[in-house]
Amino acid sequence: MKINPKQLEKIAKQMGMQASEIAAEQVIIRTADKDIIINSPQVTRLNMMGQETYQVVGQAHAEARKNPEALRQADVSLIMQQTGASKEQAEAALAGCNSDIAEAILRLKKS
Repeated sequence: MKINPKQLEKIAKQMGMQASEIAAEQVIIRTADKDIIINSPQVTRLNMMGQETYQVVGQAHAEARKNPEALRQADVSLIMQQTGASKEQAEAALAGCNSDIAEAILRLKKS
């Protein structure tokens, strides 16, 4: 059975619900170990007596989350290999360059 969208909107208003479409390009749901990504979703915001609910419809896929600490340690190791610096020196250079690996290497090679 197909419901006329205008009739549905009228019924929703009578029940105190307000629905609005959100022009979203992407929805990302982050969990501890993965991201659930929905591209080109249809997103509807429902407001019923001050309580907001979002309905997301679309094709989803999951991507594993990268461990930021492991990435940072890999950056420190690379800087140490390229410059011969100690771990502490490499970490300090990386912190002083806003995590820009190339800048950290250049600074350590100059000193």
